[in-house]
Amino acid sequence: MFGRAAKKSDKTRYYEILGVSNNSSQHDLKKAYKKAAIKNHPDKGGDPEKFKEVAQAYEVLSDPEKREIYDEYGEDAVKEGMGGGAAAHDPFDIFQSFFGGTPFGAAGGSSRGRRQRRGEDVVHPLKVSLDHLYLGTSKNLSLSRNALCSQCNGKGSKSGASINCAACQGTGMKVSIRHLGPSMIQQMQHPCNECKGTGETINDKDRCTQCKGEKVVQQKKVLEVIVEKGMQNGQKITFPGEADEAVC
Repeated sequence: MFGRAAKKSDKTRYYEILGVSNNSSQHDLKKAYKKAAIKNHPDKGGDPEKFKEVAQAYEVLSDPEKREIYDEYGEDAVKEGMGGGAAAHDPFDIFQSFFGGTPFGAAGGSSRGRRQRRGEDVVHPLKVSLDHLYLGTSKNLSLSRNALCSQCNGKGSKSGASINCAACQGTGMKVSIRHLGPSMIQQMQHPCNECKGTGETINDKDRCTQCKGEKVVQQKKVLEVIVEKGMQNGQKITFPGEADEAVC
């Protein structure tokens, strides 16, 4: 079938990239990919080429057909077209399919056509024993965050329409004047109370029934925190794409 015999290295490199054995389950592959992708993401100072290799390895091994071809004939067979190729997808698309949102603070727009921004990072303390730091372990962390409403696509209204706030003329800010004494005044700027600083209002009858016009809803999630061997006390583990979402 091929002009040369497949080398052993051709059949093991993808497993080595992810740090798993050749009999690893899909669950093990997912866990290994998440760990390696976060570590090597370019936006966090990782190696772009290594990030691509991690995505390529996972794309092949997570597909039963491609994995079977890879295990039988090696990397070259997959690249030469068997099983659909080895680099068919953008590595960032694969990353975002796992974590959602925009990666590592990117300010790009969402597929909904409205600009989505990431909220401030939130720190969640996690208590582990010295044994866990020495030997490594995994913990589940339950959290809640603001996510764009799926029913109205983050618009806050059923029709998608909104109007400029009459109280602030659409600026989102109001100015109040305070008299300090004869011929002395102080001007103070603050977010408009009527529109909560958004600059727009939604008709009561048109409000989204799911988010009540707030554009975001509370989302509960459980994250798996992997504590690696040798981690230090106070060390931070970043979960990209898990911060609060908002529309601007």
